[in-house]
Amino acid sequence: MTKKILVTGAGGYIGTQLVRDLLSQGYLVTAVDRYFFGKEPIKEFIQNNKVQVIKKDIRDLQVEDLKNHDTVFDLACLSNDPAGEIDPQLTYQINRDGRIHVAKTAKQAGVSQYIISSSCSVYGKGTEKYLNENSTTNPVSVYAKSTYEAEQANLDLADDNFSVTALRNATVFGLSTRMRFDLVVNLMTLTAFQTGKIIVMGGGNQWRPLVHISDVSRAFISLLSLSSRRINSEVFNIGLDNFQIKNLAYMVREELQLPIDINVAPDDADKRDYNVSFEKAKNIINFEAKFSVKQGIKEIYSALKSGSVDTGPKTVTVKWYRHILEAKKLLDEVILNDRVI
Repeated sequence: MTKKILVTGAGGYIGTQLVRDLLSQGYLVTAVDRYFFGKEPIKEFIQNNKVQVIKKDIRDLQVEDLKNHDTVFDLACLSNDPAGEIDPQLTYQINRDGRIHVAKTAKQAGVSQYIISSSCSVYGKGTEKYLNENSTTNPVSVYAKSTYEAEQANLDLADDNFSVTALRNATVFGLSTRMRFDLVVNLMTLTAFQTGKIIVMGGGNQWRPLVHISDVSRAFISLLSLSSRRINSEVFNIGLDNFQIKNLAYMVREELQLPIDINVAPDDADKRDYNVSFEKAKNIINFEAKFSVKQGIKEIYSALKSGSVDTGPKTVTVKWYRHILEAKKLLDEVILNDRVI
């Protein structure tokens, strides 16, 4: 019998790739999202008879929505550290409370497997050379704190009938139909292409773990075929390797083979600096990332040259969230007796 998978955040940067890959492997998919960024990113599979599209806030999901699903991949959140700071209360409501609600509702609905998309940003300002899943966490942003609290609360729900796994993804790069140009490799490639310059913030010595979007999707899907005994109540760091920010800029310049100026700014409000180990995922779930940073840079550059990738306001998460919130505020001010005009 074909497994039925529910994906929250299905219209997002990773979610669109994950839905596509699930369909290509024959799974039935329920794609849940508020679709803040529109349904354009999912147009290729919106008419697919193996997909059910639900436009719904995760905080409003009910048992009926999750019944008859084998697995829930919970990706929905206000993503990335700057976006989480726009409205901290809302970030906690969605990233923590919303995902706790999804997990509890999934358990009530009889779903047997739940996987939460967590983040290596929970390590924040790292205190060890290679941070593993047992290392002390030190989240420094609302996004990271709310993500960690959701991860831990949902792991506590695990039992013999409800398998819970957390994947702490490294900083993601690569092309997506819901493209993001607020992620370090993607952003550097875009600015190099558009302006011939790359600005490296904070001196560039800080470390970041990285992973290609297709590898993240593959990590999630790999859990579908594993025994719950191996992955229940477990946390896995998912990534390729660790890189210093300034070295990424030189990699971009090398791949584009253009005269690009690299300017290093001495300070940055973002204090994250962490170097992460991916050995546990390799040893226990046999996962190793395949796509290199250079491959990611090359595919983004090719898409930019051909004009086949969106570079508009929707590709910078923090700007788009701020636009939505400001638009709602303006609309609330002009509505009178439920009339806009």
